[in-house]
Parts: sequence; structure tokens; C-alpha cells
Amino acid sequence: STMLAGCRRALPEALGRALRGRALRGQALRGPAAGPSRRAVSTSWCPVGAAFDAKQQQQQQLRGSAAGRETGLFGVPELSCPEGFQEAQDKALQESEQLVQKACSTPPGPETVMIFDQLSDSLCRVADLADFVKIAHPDFAFREAAEEACRNIGTVVEKLNTDVELCQSLRRLLDDEIVMSSLDPETRRVAELFMFDFEISGIHLDEEKRKKAVNLNVRILDLCNEFLTGTHLPNKIDKHVLPEHIRYNFTAEGNCLQVAGLHADCPDDLVREAAYKIFLYPNAEQLRRLEELLASRNSLAQLVGYDTFAHRALQGTMAKNPETVRQFLEKLSEQLFKRTQKDFEMMTKMKIKLNPQNSKLMPWDHPYYSGVLRAERYNIDPGLYCPFFSLGACMEGLNSLFSQLLGISLYAEQTQRGEVWSEDVRKLAVVHETEGLLGYIYCDFFQRPDKPHQDCHFTVRGGRLRENGEYQLPVVVLMLSLPTSTRSTPTLLSPGMMENLFHEMGHAMHSMLGRTRYQHVTGTRCPTDFAEVPSILMEYFANDYRVVNQFARHYKTGQPLPKNMVSRLCESKKVCAAADMQLQVFYAALDQIYHGKHPLKKSTTEILKETQEKVYGLPYVPNTAWQLRFSHLVGYGAKYYSYLMSRAVASMVWKQCFAQDPFDRAMGERYRREMLAHGGGKEPILMVQGMLQKSPSVEDFVDALVSDLDQDFETFIMDS
Repeated sequence: STMLAGCRRALPEALGRALRGRALRGQALRGPAAGPSRRAVSTSWCPVGAAFDAKQQQQQQLRGSAAGRETGLFGVPELSCPEGFQEAQDKALQESEQLVQKACSTPPGPETVMIFDQLSDSLCRVADLADFVKIAHPDFAFREAAEEACRNIGTVVEKLNTDVELCQSLRRLLDDEIVMSSLDPETRRVAELFMFDFEISGIHLDEEKRKKAVNLNVRILDLCNEFLTGTHLPNKIDKHVLPEHIRYNFTAEGNCLQVAGLHADCPDDLVREAAYKIFLYPNAEQLRRLEELLASRNSLAQLVGYDTFAHRALQGTMAKNPETVRQFLEKLSEQLFKRTQKDFEMMTKMKIKLNPQNSKLMPWDHPYYSGVLRAERYNIDPGLYCPFFSLGACMEGLNSLFSQLLGISLYAEQTQRGEVWSEDVRKLAVVHETEGLLGYIYCDFFQRPDKPHQDCHFTVRGGRLRENGEYQLPVVVLMLSLPTSTRSTPTLLSPGMMENLFHEMGHAMHSMLGRTRYQHVTGTRCPTDFAEVPSILMEYFANDYRVVNQFARHYKTGQPLPKNMVSRLCESKKVCAAADMQLQVFYAALDQIYHGKHPLKKSTTEILKETQEKVYGLPYVPNTAWQLRFSHLVGYGAKYYSYLMSRAVASMVWKQCFAQDPFDRAMGERYRREMLAHGGGKEPILMVQGMLQKSPSVEDFVDALVSDLDQDFETFIMDS
């Protein structure tokens, strides 16, 4: 859920880093030159809550009149039909050719960096948009055309990565000490980052090794796609192998049963056990893909001068190196140990209580029995909460929070014909009280056939200062999988859905407020272990009664959500939370070992067994290979720890800056100034230091995570 989809494109490095958007960086401009157009409130805007909770005939007005002016997807005229991707792509490639020539002939100076960023932007404007369309558009022809555009842009990027003359034009700038000293810090940093991207692609190698690096990049891309597909494929088994009374839980296909997941919430222990053993049964081809992927990543890292792939991946992150990550995970594991054992004991007692014949706690029991304990202790039934969380009310809650904290309002804007890919997509204008229009958020919130069931944020267009002095406004998509409304009932969110909405809106605000001069480093284009901080911080707001009380009203009666219900919900999340966190430590540790020193001392399955029993504590199950379902190894290779480190930072920011008053405008402005405004243009740890007014240590990160597990005494007494 916490997934940043527009930032995970597995293209080669260098200029491709902008296309992948993962570790892209930039620094905010100060002064009026960087400001957006100061646009007054448009007559086509309406209050955000009404756009989501209004009756269907009112929502029709926001989708644009059939007689209105026609355009293409996201207002790009060429994209009114699938063939338009070819036209948009040809335009971008023609522009990129001209910019490459211009870069190679321009004397060293700030214009060099600007040209490189224009080059990055010209390719990104097609690739980022296509990256979204290829998975989300309901029309197969559009998806296919977008996929082809992504492939073609990727091919161009590979060529640019090996363009020695282009690299030398940047090298001339970096080698000119006089010119470099005259550049502002932001421009200097972006120039260095472009060169860093070239170098990790092997541009400094001789021609033979450079070709090898390109071939490895291409092979890694193919392996990533193949492995990712394999992580989701179901396993089949002869139906007669399973007891007849549990077969109905699985999809029948002739004499076989398909097992497509772990069935973690099923109350039947036997069903969960069967699903775990069948779904995680090792597939030889998938195992080969993983082994080749890890070996290829290691070969590429060593070819371009790094000890391991982890060293290469962690360059420029908050952690900086694998040694810091290992220290962080080890210290966290030590602090969690006693709490985790206590959680496992509680789960075991519950299992014995419900199933006296089977008393040993197994990996398939953890998610189920922790949920049973939460429900029993705090009587948490999502159905009791949903009526208070209509989508419109939640959007108004976000609007109110952003208005008080940051002076920002969300307005629903009428779309033109052809601008959106589904009639239930809403377009939001993000408007600052003095700075005007900051950008657009397209909300693709509702379930539909063939739509991926994942909550994520896509960058469609990055912000940057154009050559004419105007600011290119950022455009993003937030994708959720919410139920649609009915004639009598608006869309109602479970507490988890509400929290996910806040989380994804945190990414969107980062994109809107990460207003950098250079597109290459805009918004969420920053190191992975910092990118999740703004989104996780929003979860803390979503779980604070003072915030929830501003919008949570029963959709029929208008009754506010009682405070004790919010308190119970928050405290229920702490039940078995140590064991849940320990599981995340295990995943992160496994990821580090896989991307550490090669050749690996043991097989990936033997490493899994050893790490699971040492770090997690529950026994490894023979003839299973969970690592073959670990899809995060593709997008988060050597960086899975980022979820934990980002949560630690978010926790510290919340406690120090917002826990006392979640609507503190001065703190909101400091948060924007120190953490959001820079995109990735400042070292992440420096942004954290600016916000916290101190330099946090590994111990501080660990303490922040562990202190979040402590029960609230007042709620405990009240419920007792």
C-alpha cells in the first residue's frame, strides 16, 4: 500500500534515473521566480467533498459535457487515441536529439545543467505518463501503445547512458573549478547527481566493459519483469491431495486446485497451512531467475566499482551504506526481542484456546491470531467505523488539515472530454492561499475490472522552472481500490482504507510542494528511505482523534465518531505490533544478505531458513521458498529497510513537531520548508536535521520505533 509506483521503473541508470524517478533529487527555488501562476479560484472548481459524495447526476457535471472541447489523456492533445503515443514519442525523441547536440556544443556553465534537465524532462513527460497508462487504462489498445512507448524510450535511454560525448560535456563543467564555484548549490548538486548516474552505469569504463554494463542492465530489466510476474502466479495441486472439506476455499480447474495466495485471514488452520505450503512451494524456473538476478546485480555493481550491489544501491540514501543498515536492523531486533516473544506467547495461547490439538505456532498463524487478539481485546469491527468514513468526508478532512497546516485547498475541477481514462476519475486542483495553483492530482479511486488492486502514487509530470520563467506544474495520479457508491449510500471506507488514503495523499503533497528548479529532482524523486517519510507521517495524523474529529461523521445521522472508538482503534494496532515489526526486520535483513557479498555462501533457500529462524523466530517450513514471492526484491532491492527507517523518522517528526498540536501552522510551514520543498535536492539526513533541529543517530531511530509500541495507559484503563 505504501507502494510509489511512478518511481519504480526498472530502466537503466543515468538519465534513466529520471525516468525511473526513484533516487531523483532537487532543491527548492526561493523567491518569486519559482512561484506558480497566481491563478484565482476558477469557476470550474467545486468543494472537494461534494465531488466524491454527491449524487451521480451532480458528479456527471464534473466529468465534462459531451459537447465540451475534446482533448487527450491528461490534456495532452495527441493522446486522444492509442496511436497518439507514437506521435508523442516521436516528438520527445526529436527534441531529445536536438538537446543532446546542444549539450555537446554548449560551453561549461549553468546552461549545461539546464539542458540536461530539459533532456530528462522531454523523455519523462512521455515515459512517466505511459508508465501509468500501461497498467491502469481500461482499453487494451491504450495499454499496448503505452507499453511500446516505454520500451522505445528505454532503448533511447540506454544509448544516452553510453554516449561518451554527452558525458564529457558534463565532465567539462565539473572539472572547471572556477565555473563550478560560481554555481548556486542546487545547480552544483544536480550536475554532480547527473554525473553520479552516468558513473554507476559504467560510462567511465572502456568500450568493452561499457557494452557489458549495458548488456547487464538489459538482462537485469528482463529478469526483474520475469521475476515480478512469477511472484504472483498461482500454484496448482491435484485436488485429491487436500481433504474434501477444505477444497471449496480454492479455485477448481478440472482435477486441480489453484492456490493464488496465503489465505492469511481464514479461520481454518488447515486451510492456512495448505495455502502456505502449496503457494510457497519452490518453482525451479523462478528460483533460477532470482539467482541470476542477484548475481547479475552483483556483477554490474562490481563492474562499475562497488563492493556489492547494496553499496551501489545505498549511495546517496539516508543510511548511506549497508553497514549502517545492518547496525540499524540488529539494534532494532535486540530491542524487539522480549516484546516479540511475549507476542508469540499470546498468539500461542489463543491458538491452543481455539484449537487444543495443535499448540505450535507456525508462520501461517501469525497474521490470523494477531488479528483475533486485536478483535477480542478491543472489539474492533470495521463495519462499526465505515459509516463515519464516507469518502467525501475523508477528502474534506484532508482539505481542512492541509488548509490549517499549509494554507492549501483542494478543489474538484471539471475535466474535458478525453482527459480521463475512466468516468469515475476526479481531477483535483491544489491551490495555495497566496501562491495560487500548485498542480493537479487525478484521483483514480474506484475498483473496476482489470484494474490493479494496489494503492499507489504515480508522477505523470514533474515540476520544473521552464526556460521562459514559468513553472511547469506537477501532475500526479493517486490510485486506490475503493468500493463504488450506490444510489442510497456513498463510498464508505474502512479504517485501513482511510489510513491508506491519508498515506497516498502524503506522497501527493510531497509532489506538489517539492518545487525544484530541476525536474530531475522534483517532489518524490528522492532516496527511497526518505520518500516514505511524508506518507507515513500522514498516517499519524489519520490516527489522531483531534484530526479525525474534524471530519468523521455518520453519513446518515451526522453523529461524530466517539473518541473512545478512535482510541480503541489506535491501541488495537499495538497488539502484536512487535512481532509484526520483527517480521519486517526479517524481510529487510534477508534483502541485505541477498544483495551483499557474492557468491552467496549458501542457496537463497538455505539463507532464508537461517535468517528466518535467527531474526524472526518462527520455524522455517521444509519445501517452501518464501523468497520467490518477495516481489519487493525488484523495486526495493537492497532497500527494503526503507519502510522501517522512514517510519522512524516520521515518528520523530510527529512526536516532536505535531503531537502537541496537529494543526500548528508554524510547524506546518517548517515541515514544508525543511522537508517537502527540496524534493530530493538536499541530502535526506540534512532535511531531517533541519526539521528535528538535531542529527538523529541509529539509536534514535530504534527508540522512536520501539516507543510507538507502548500502550496508552489511559485507553487501557478506560477499556478495562
